[in-house]
Amino acid sequence: MAANTNIQWYPGHMTKARRMMEESVKLIDIVVELVDARIPASSKNPDIDELAKGKARLILLNKADLADAERTAAWMRYYESRGWYAAALNARQTKDVRSVAGLIQESCREITERNARRGIKNRPIRAMIVGIPNVGKSTFINSFAGRAAAKTGNTPGVTKGKQWIRLNKNVELLDTPGILWPKFEDQKVGMRLAWIGSIRDEVLDAGDLAFELIQFLKEEYPSALRERYGLEGEEAPLEMMEKIGRMRGCLKAGAQIDYDKTASVILDDFRKGALGRITAEVPGDE
Repeated sequence: MAANTNIQWYPGHMTKARRMMEESVKLIDIVVELVDARIPASSKNPDIDELAKGKARLILLNKADLADAERTAAWMRYYESRGWYAAALNARQTKDVRSVAGLIQESCREITERNARRGIKNRPIRAMIVGIPNVGKSTFINSFAGRAAAKTGNTPGVTKGKQWIRLNKNVELLDTPGILWPKFEDQKVGMRLAWIGSIRDEVLDAGDLAFELIQFLKEEYPSALRERYGLEGEEAPLEMMEKIGRMRGCLKAGAQIDYDKTASVILDDFRKGALGRITAEVPGDE
């Protein structure tokens, strides 16, 4: 089974979203970008670095509870070496999310001090949250803003369909409608995005995705295969899939392996963390 992951994906509405972001970035002090901690490079939109030039940066490695802690720490060091702030979190955990407000203020300290020297006092920091589909942006915004967050209507940008949310007296959040998607040339990026569900399962063949995932786990996380499926790692990836299919009852008429169902089981196990804490990329892979 050979993977066919030849994808190019940049729909028209993404171009519109990019234009909106170019307008929005002029209004803000800091760009807060969410990436998936399991694939920090593949889930990071390469357009953002250009759009956010001259702005403070904070990278949030979301879903860190599903990722390899050592590799997450390596990614944080990597981002910090670029002069950015970085934090690992689970956007569903209120305590994780609440700590971000302090990081935003810390990363914008120079801006606040410069404003104070100019006599501009009590102006809240303006932050824009960005992130590709399925990295948890909506969950983060909902957790971060909370039910008591007040929308502010006297800030530039509101009339353009953007929404300002006052988090506290020190931070305002710009929630922009629309989404941005990375245009990727490296097909491994598309495959990894499909592993976490950022590309719809109908776009790529699930059997190919699961095959590649098993191959990766065999090389990088053999203990995950052993503990979840009882596989020792000596089998070829296709043989592993067949064993998993039989073990899970993914069979068709004549006791034939149903590869689609087997693939769904494997991908679902990965996405929900049943295979353990796994990160598919390390700094330098990107």
